[in-house]
Amino acid sequence: MRIEQGQVAVVTGAASGIGYGLAEALAARGVHVVLSDVQTDAVERAAATLAAAGATTLAVAADVGDADQVGALAAATIDRFGRVDLVCNNAGVVSRPAPMWEQGLASWRWLIDVALLGVVHGVHHFVPHLIRQGGGHVLNTASVGGLMPLPTLTPYNAVKHAVIGLTETLDLELRAVAPTLGASVLCPGPVATALSETSRANRPAGARTPDPTDTLADRAAQRGGSVLLPADVARIALEGVEADRVHILTNPETAAGVRARVEALLADVPW
Repeated sequence: MRIEQGQVAVVTGAASGIGYGLAEALAARGVHVVLSDVQTDAVERAAATLAAAGATTLAVAADVGDADQVGALAAATIDRFGRVDLVCNNAGVVSRPAPMWEQGLASWRWLIDVALLGVVHGVHHFVPHLIRQGGGHVLNTASVGGLMPLPTLTPYNAVKHAVIGLTETLDLELRAVAPTLGASVLCPGPVATALSETSRANRPAGARTPDPTDTLADRAAQRGGSVLLPADVARIALEGVEADRVHILTNPETAAGVRARVEALLADVPW
């Protein structure tokens, strides 16, 4: 899909991090951007910042774990712009690092609601509009952790695997409808975002989040891995969409872990 001036994009989790990076990169291309986030004040500030730079924006507060709120987001998008061309299901959260048997059910339910069902809700409410238009693309944010194991982050690991699997299937389903439709899954490695902080600010009762001093990006830096800026991830993501890639990886050093997982899978195939 070519990303062009005058198109309309929706980005969830757009108040900060990768979501804001995507919104900013799309606005720079002349795309009208609908920014959505569970944090009302923050998403309104983000939209106002882009609008002050000349972008056409709309801010819609929504909890992607609530299907009705995502439906309202879709309705607001169509009511304002009359169409949608790119749907970025990006909202996500992270739980406290711990072995799987120590991860509480509240944390599991929370990550499933936001990071998995949030994508499902986005597809359910927006894809019919893409099909009626005869074109468009879905970009779902997962993680390179959806392509390899991430010990101590099992809830996060599991939902990201699920998002990758559903995107692979969604892409085939969309392309069976029309060659102008498709889906991609963004699989970033460590990125300098406030994911731990925003997770702590929005966690439901009983869910556990990382300690203030513990971030995925800090862990990667300690191991000598690259930590990208959200703007870098957004640029790579949009290039991947335009190249019609289903899997969009961002951090080169994560390739070894992905290959190791694929090789382990192939080694277990008995024929």
